[in-house]
Amino acid sequence: MRKALITGITGQDGSYLTELLLKKGYEVYGIIRRSSSFNTERINHLYKDPHEKPNLKLLYGDLNDSSSLAEILHSLKPNEIYNLGAQSHVRVSFDIPEYTGEITGMGTLRMLEAIRRTGCKARFYQASSSEMFGKVAETPQTEKTPFYPRSPYGAAKVFSHWLTVNYRESYGIFACSGILFNHESPRRGETFVTRKITRAATRIKLGLQNKLYLGNLDAKRDWGYAGDFVEAMWLMLQADKPDDFVISTGETHSIKDFLDETFGLLDIDWKKYVEKDPRYYRPAEVDILLGDSSKARKKLKWKPKVNFKQLVKMMVDNDLDLAKKEKLLQDHRQ
Repeated sequence: MRKALITGITGQDGSYLTELLLKKGYEVYGIIRRSSSFNTERINHLYKDPHEKPNLKLLYGDLNDSSSLAEILHSLKPNEIYNLGAQSHVRVSFDIPEYTGEITGMGTLRMLEAIRRTGCKARFYQASSSEMFGKVAETPQTEKTPFYPRSPYGAAKVFSHWLTVNYRESYGIFACSGILFNHESPRRGETFVTRKITRAATRIKLGLQNKLYLGNLDAKRDWGYAGDFVEAMWLMLQADKPDDFVISTGETHSIKDFLDETFGLLDIDWKKYVEKDPRYYRPAEVDILLGDSSKARKKLKWKPKVNFKQLVKMMVDNDLDLAKKEKLLQDHRQ
């Protein structure tokens, strides 16, 4: 049975990737930090009957601790490693730049060094990001578009990306980077703008909230479905040769478009409820991201299955259920 090791397993992408790998018959191991509280909500449904031998196991480790990574690789000997762990919120990276660099940047170096030093033969996937393009040199962006990051997060991802290329070329490690454009789902964290919108809109619909405060409404993004994008991660590690791939839908929509679609599904006029708040503007803005994933479509035979409207509806339906439960609880207390 093939073994996969995932950093960031409790995040949005980690949970969808875990589902995919378990369906394909993998043993999946996830690295989690030892802390006072565990947020395993996104993967709790994947545990089997406790009396059976589980194919999903969580291990203590930290991208900030190279010895823990080396120990895990030495004892586990995984076939595939997916490095999804990061401080992944772009706006927050301006507030905690050092921590973002430490985890999102140096964490990748520690993992690659652990692979090299232990002689681990695993195939390695690095979660690169469209935020690396930042102030874009061209539209759409391809694997050859120059990077111009506009945040500590984007800069840390560029560092990780080139390290992955360097370790591939220097040490012969089967190392791939997926330059993933924005990908969302009902499991997206509520501080990310798409989920913030769907969560607020459904609460406004049921009278649980009055206002939604946002930053730049004109920013345009290439939004896809996280469940589709994790399939591309897996496909990269099944290829004959390691390479880097842009993963995107090839369509761009503004924050206003997302508001139109979300509030439209609920038959509400968002302009009555949305207010701009300077706190949510970035010090350096990324105006447009639009990916050209033709290389992945050709070489990996990958393509997205869920379109923009389907994605928004999926998120609205999920958050409307949450809002209804919240309303019932509130009514019960009153």
